[in-house]
Amino acid sequence: MFGPDKCGEDYKLHLIFRHKHPKTGAFEEKHAKPPDVDLKEFFTDRKTHLYTLVMNPDDTFEIFIDQKVVNQGSLLEDVVPPINPPREIDDPNDKKPDEWDDRAKIPDPSAVKPEDWDENEPAQIEDSSAVKPDGWLDDEPKFIPNPSAKKPDDWSDDMDGEWEAPHMPNPACQIGCGEWKPPMIDNPKYKGVWKPPMINNPSYQGIWSPQKIPNPDYFEDDHPFLLTSFSALGLELWSMTPNIYFDNFIICSEKEVADRWAEDGWEPKIMVANANEPGMLKQLTTAAEEHPWLWLMYLVMAGLPIALVTSFFWPRKVKKKYEDTGPKTTDICKPQTKAALEQGAEEEKAPEKPEDLEEEKQPSDGDMVIVEKGEAVNVSSFIVFQMKEADESTGSGDAPVKSLRKRRVRKD
Repeated sequence: MFGPDKCGEDYKLHLIFRHKHPKTGAFEEKHAKPPDVDLKEFFTDRKTHLYTLVMNPDDTFEIFIDQKVVNQGSLLEDVVPPINPPREIDDPNDKKPDEWDDRAKIPDPSAVKPEDWDENEPAQIEDSSAVKPDGWLDDEPKFIPNPSAKKPDDWSDDMDGEWEAPHMPNPACQIGCGEWKPPMIDNPKYKGVWKPPMINNPSYQGIWSPQKIPNPDYFEDDHPFLLTSFSALGLELWSMTPNIYFDNFIICSEKEVADRWAEDGWEPKIMVANANEPGMLKQLTTAAEEHPWLWLMYLVMAGLPIALVTSFFWPRKVKKKYEDTGPKTTDICKPQTKAALEQGAEEEKAPEKPEDLEEEKQPSDGDMVIVEKGEAVNVSSFIVFQMKEADESTGSGDAPVKSLRKRRVRKD
């Protein structure tokens, strides 16, 4: 018997052959050792596979799956039970003597039970320090009939007996009900039944075994490769799995013949199966149809890279470090009247606050510094110069205006 076998979650690849006893003529089954590879893949991948058994004249065997070796060994050493029986067997008439002592350990005969050893002490005793809790109801039952339960309409006293409401825990037993008993604790005086300690047996003789005698059915077959001939091939099928097919069996005496047949018949079938195999997208869709929860996993796996890339390249708002402190063109070019300038002069004469003076002494990061005739002035001075030139261009020509503009120039 040769071929794959699946029983539940147990996957096997059998090689079983019958060997004829040369003396008794009885046949005995010999099972080859199981393969060292995991066979589950070949049973679950839903692909076509080629199983090959090669038995060589040197009493060795090889098992192939898809032209790759998965198991090999010797017919004399790697089958159970072995081909050749043992030379000696246990004497069926030999019996163990009555005086045979096979006890490795025995109780110490010189040991004596201590006088204070009390075997009557129980393993647990009541806790004498326990006190019944306040509110314990001795007369209340732990369970009472459910007052909300109703007798079913289809209940028949004759058929079902007298109806009784189902019981429920007594709501009055918040602390406890019934007869109160103190809890049990381990008894510190408990020692149990006294037993003497064990010592090595001075009369120990070991484990007895019957004597060996020559095996009357012993034989030696050095070439189990020479099996009994057969003239038919059968299939042993019992499967709960649909869509399983077996075809193209070949039995020959040369492995090269089987290899040529595999090259001509099986390899084209593999090529067609691989060409018709669905792509990755189709496999994912098929798997999701069987397990709908996979759609959520697909969505997360597809959306996570997009979210990471988007968050990495998304433009960020940068807080302006420098503010535009330049003059407005409308303020520079705005014409000034004599009354407005005189009002500005009065405001200029008003004493300034110490805080304002401190701020004016320290130019901000946005101030523009201009060097004119060896002196540095801040932006406010630059604005005044421009306003002065603008006023002069208007043609007012008033002396107070010129002096006023000069007073507004503040050197840093």
